[in-house]
Amino acid sequence: MIYGPTLLFALGEGAVIPLIPVIANRLGADVAVAALVAAALVVGQLCGNIPAGWAVARFGERLTMGVAGIVVLGGLLGIVFAQSLAFFTAAVFLIGFCAASFALARHSFMTTRVPLTFRARALSLLGGTFRLGMFVGPFVSAALLTIFGAETASIVFFAVCQVATILLVFFGPDPEKAVPVGAPAPRHRGDSRDAEDTGEPVTGSIPTVEREGVFRTMWRFRGVLARLGLAAASLSAVRSARQVVLPLWGVSLGLDAGTIAVVVGVSGAIDFALFYASGQVMDRFGRLWAALPAMVLMGSGFLALSFTHDLASAAMWYAMFAAVLGVGNGLSSGILLTLGADIAPPTDPAAFLGSWRTLTDAGGAVAPLIVSALTAVASLSIGVGAMGLIAVLGAAGFIRWVPRYVPRTR
Repeated sequence: MIYGPTLLFALGEGAVIPLIPVIANRLGADVAVAALVAAALVVGQLCGNIPAGWAVARFGERLTMGVAGIVVLGGLLGIVFAQSLAFFTAAVFLIGFCAASFALARHSFMTTRVPLTFRARALSLLGGTFRLGMFVGPFVSAALLTIFGAETASIVFFAVCQVATILLVFFGPDPEKAVPVGAPAPRHRGDSRDAEDTGEPVTGSIPTVEREGVFRTMWRFRGVLARLGLAAASLSAVRSARQVVLPLWGVSLGLDAGTIAVVVGVSGAIDFALFYASGQVMDRFGRLWAALPAMVLMGSGFLALSFTHDLASAAMWYAMFAAVLGVGNGLSSGILLTLGADIAPPTDPAAFLGSWRTLTDAGGAVAPLIVSALTAVASLSIGVGAMGLIAVLGAAGFIRWVPRYVPRTR
């Protein structure tokens, strides 16, 4: 009941995502337009975070997730029967919009109910559950395409996962009632909840405002969002850039598709293997001990990779730094979820988490645009180096703001 809906949704989404550009191309889109259509999924999730935060705070997790699952079924019908590119894009956007509800509902649940002593491990496991679904989903889709020979089979698989999710949410035990809300996390100097009005850390008791509006919550927490939130957005940007840079770099080196797939796959496998280790490190030693090594590894990986394009052994460096990026990304698993939970209001976190996730998702959405723009204006090496510099700046932001705002376990 805790991780099941997330896993089912990620399995279905992972099975359909590779098919979005293919279907868009069949409806008349060229390569550039097909990329924009695929980006509608991310844009939909970005736009859905704040409404999802409001819905979870107003109606609760169960109703929000159940209704979102039903709407996703409507989006899948739109994909199957779309006769125009605009209608197909709208259906993809709708699925991304509803995906925010699944992610935010479980994030809010963990924030209010998981004790601080093992919060990072629980949230890293939540992130790992999503990564597992996104990792296995494409293989399921490939098997279904081999058996049935039509994209509709993968879409039906997503629909079956959604029906199972809806039944699990509406008819299974309600975690919100089964697991009591935990006591507020211990305060210390620098807790963001002490800095609601001015962004400056103070000491003392922290008042909580019940069911405060989303935009009022954003304004009240503007200090921590503008500081630690921007550092978190830089981490999201670097992680998103990795998914774009590695295939592009392989293509620019003239490698064949099979070699690129192997390199990207190995990097992804390393990433997935480390997701729980990140939670262990954060719970035992503190959030900074996972965030900082992750940013340093990915930043140094991007910066070093940007100097290897014209070397004779460029392919070897490509494979090696892809593995480095995989290690860094794996160590960052669950960090954004954990930091958001740490600084959210303890009794009513949904509205704040909607703002937090919007900010971090925006960083992930902007990163591919930065790489694309710098590649068009200068070169791919410049674009990759720029992402390395963003990682360095983000690491500095974590060093400055994590000790100030995030509670430490004892």
